[in-house]
Amino acid sequence: MRVDAVLGAIVKRKGACGLAERPTEPCFRSLLRALVSQQLSVKAAATIFSRFLALFPDGAGSPAPEKILEVPVERLREVGLSRQKASYLRDLSTRVAAGTLRLDQLDELSDEEVTEALTAVKGVGRWTAEMFLIFNLLRPNVLPLDDLGLLKAVSRHYFDGAPITGRDGRAQVAALAVAWEPWRSVATWYLWRSLDPVPVEY
Repeated sequence: MRVDAVLGAIVKRKGACGLAERPTEPCFRSLLRALVSQQLSVKAAATIFSRFLALFPDGAGSPAPEKILEVPVERLREVGLSRQKASYLRDLSTRVAAGTLRLDQLDELSDEEVTEALTAVKGVGRWTAEMFLIFNLLRPNVLPLDDLGLLKAVSRHYFDGAPITGRDGRAQVAALAVAWEPWRSVATWYLWRSLDPVPVEY
């Protein structure tokens, strides 16, 4: 608030940041949900994910990767998953089951190392990895430059609505965000909440 009057005004309007108070779900379940939710409305994603979880009634809400691998692709498709998304879930499950992706060790890695580990999974892009860093690992200094909600908010509040596009536009946002370090995740959260409707509820 001291170094950025624009952001400071948003903070005053929105009150305390809710990031640290957000209960985090298990990492594996969170990644499953992120893969299922891609390119879907919030309502459709929730419906399909609920159907997917119902395939594992003994999983206490978070199925084991080995159990997912036992489910035929056609059965996954019956609950609403595309063949491509089914392949993403199977790839994630294979890596976790084999120990090549150690979700229990991600806290020990840097932000970039976590991003590298997660984006090795089919279907997990940089944006998904950054949302995981912010909401699951509660990393305080993530700046998701490919997030359309963040770019829209910065455009509105800092550039009089001028669109932010391309590498040069993102470089402008990165330069602006230097003042927010080491709390760029927090700044991003407030900028999301300056929009209506809020673009990200990961």
